[in-house]
Amino acid sequence: MGSFHLTSLFAALLASITTAHPSPSKPTNLTWTLSPTNSTRQFRGLSPVSDKIVWVSGTAGTVLRTTNGGSSWSNVSPSLFPDNATTFEFRDIQAYSAKTAVILSIGEGNASRIYLTRDGGKSWKPTFINQEPTAFYDCMAFENESHGLAMSDPVDGKFRLIETWNGGASWAIVNSTGMPSALTGEFAFAASGTCIEAAAGRWYIASGGVDPGRIFRSTNGHHWKVTNSSITGGAAAGVFSVRFRDATHGIAVGGDYEKPAGNVNISSWSDDGGATWTASESFPAGYRSGVAWVPVREKTAVAVGTSGSDVTFDGGRKWQRIDNGTFDAVECVGRHTCWASGSRGRVARLVLL
Repeated sequence: MGSFHLTSLFAALLASITTAHPSPSKPTNLTWTLSPTNSTRQFRGLSPVSDKIVWVSGTAGTVLRTTNGGSSWSNVSPSLFPDNATTFEFRDIQAYSAKTAVILSIGEGNASRIYLTRDGGKSWKPTFINQEPTAFYDCMAFENESHGLAMSDPVDGKFRLIETWNGGASWAIVNSTGMPSALTGEFAFAASGTCIEAAAGRWYIASGGVDPGRIFRSTNGHHWKVTNSSITGGAAAGVFSVRFRDATHGIAVGGDYEKPAGNVNISSWSDDGGATWTASESFPAGYRSGVAWVPVREKTAVAVGTSGSDVTFDGGRKWQRIDNGTFDAVECVGRHTCWASGSRGRVARLVLL
């Protein structure tokens, strides 16, 4: 009997200590702090270089950059181009410094194009202009400052890829022999710049339009395998974002953008490099277009969508809502800082203590 009471007292003491001192890997009271961009554009392209340097890109050919952590933003849009870049939608951006960035414009035919700046946006050079009428480029990813891939919806029955080995200065079409055939109606979502992912020497592609949505994987960007994602797909649904924190552990989010509050089978996780995907035990609070791992914190990730934001502390198995504001894209820099961007010029910072 005495042993039982001693054990019970020890358990109660341990519980009180745990309650009083939350794990540092599980921040509480997470809140986005909006940054004044003085813009009303929609920013689906987001690329933080550090907690101070951040680039965003979006509608009406708009590109903004901050070098002081969001206290102020500079308009560095390629707006003076003779090809009228202001009509373009720059849905994805990859930046490496305050000087160098690559932006991707989406659209049918030659509306899909890529620009590069090496002088902080003072000048932009078009480095790829799509010539295939049926191509529609959605997103791009870089595994380092030299090597990157950009992805189009299927052309001749397969997802089309172009590749750069010089930081986006030039691009070449990847032979599609190693790409599995797309299913009827399958495509990708140009929603957050994360429908293609590069991580730990591997590549991943997220798709929708079919049920369930699928995730493609490759070790070299040329030869691919594909598997079901455990995320419900459909005409406006599927996998919107896939991210890996290493060669093994991945998370995926999505849903139906026409049903922003739908929260069943909208996220999944993988612990075998994307060979298989398991549905989350509890899902984000609604459709999510972007997700990002928080570096160094291992199993912590943040997801965003038009109906709010969520956080997971166990690698995507369970999600909890932290905000109901609308965002499209999210990226994290270091263990303490995440950035999000979205409609009506919304850009915000999340600090994880």
